[in-house]
Amino acid sequence: MFENRGEAGERLADLLVERSVRADLVLGIPRGALPVARPVADRLDAELDVVVAKKMGAPHNEELAIGAVASDGSVWRNEELIDRVGVDDAYVESERERTAASAREKLRTYRGVAKTPDVRDRAVVVVDDGVATGATARACLRQVRDRGAERVVLAVPVGSPNSLAALRSFADEVHAIEAPAGFRAVGQYYRDFGQVSDAEARDYLDR
Repeated sequence: MFENRGEAGERLADLLVERSVRADLVLGIPRGALPVARPVADRLDAELDVVVAKKMGAPHNEELAIGAVASDGSVWRNEELIDRVGVDDAYVESERERTAASAREKLRTYRGVAKTPDVRDRAVVVVDDGVATGATARACLRQVRDRGAERVVLAVPVGSPNSLAALRSFADEVHAIEAPAGFRAVGQYYRDFGQVSDAEARDYLDR
């Protein structure tokens, strides 16, 4: 159990140092990951920035993620769910374009421009406050890898064991403090898991 995201970040930083993980750049997934990513970046003596992705919702059920899209259009499709729900390619492409535009706008909120951070030939650690389905993490990791990062690492305080295992094919390393067998939701492992505002999240970037 973590007290809050800041304490989780301190413990995650300890784990990464213990495992000799190096980073030129730490990328937090807004908004909830920024309080976690700040202490990680500080301990690894790395620059802190953001990587943005948003889930693509199924028809008539936006909470059901049929995939996720990063701000540069990088997409991860949940092919099994797409087939099961019967979503056609036209809908997926329309949702991809809409979601990518939303992700670009979110990136602009944090960086002032809709330009992704330069990751080429850099060791990059992507941080989130936890992994449930891993949809947004997949899209973020794909973007970082496709843009030429030398090494891609995912680091989270807690996650679903199945999702963490699946994410190993998207990153060179995956690190989590906890991967409980009875995982249901990220928030159940934090005493304080309140919403992080855009203003608060941006403040972590400015420190």
